[in-house]
Order: sequence, then C-alpha cells, then structure tokens
Amino acid sequence: MVEYGEDDQLKVSVAFALPDRQEVVAFLVPRGTSVDKAIAMSGIQSKFPDMDLASLHKGIWYEKKDGETEVSDGDRIEIYRPLMTDAKEARRLRAERRDKG
Repeated sequence: MVEYGEDDQLKVSVAFALPDRQEVVAFLVPRGTSVDKAIAMSGIQSKFPDMDLASLHKGIWYEKKDGETEVSDGDRIEIYRPLMTDAKEARRLRAERRDKG
C-alpha cells in the first residue's frame, strides 16, 4: 500500500440513495483523484449489486459533474438515480390531488 502524507490525502464521501435506503461512505483519497476513481475506491457498488452505478449521473454537492472532475477535500460525491416520475408530471399530479382535496 502506498503511504501518503496528511497533505496528500483528501477526505471525501460518496453517497447513493434509493427511495428506501441510503448509503454514505466516507474515506480518504490521494490528491488528484477523480470522481469516477473515488466512487470505485469507495466500494459503494458492492452495496448495490443490482444497480449499474457507473452508468448514472454524478455530482459534487448537488452540482452535476463529469467523472473526470478532480475531487477536493470535504467533497460529497453523489450518484444520482433516475427519477421515477418527471418533475413536471409530479407537480401536475400533486396539484390535481390538492384540487380534489
């Protein structure tokens, strides 16, 4: 295992959630680590074996990012699952329920 000095390591977390379950893995990565590499290093894929996490959109702190984006200390890397319902459609359905109310 390669040893890194404190200045060479960044604390990051990787988060993924399903409607009924969320996992957040916090760990250290070497400076220069990309979003995709951090996700791979986190081992989060093993917690969701039926999901293809690599094919999903990713971001840092709610902002969509490319997998090659370099992470910074304290970053929360998020893996975004597809929405079950289009946001516009969901608002329409809520409005309908309110109007019938």
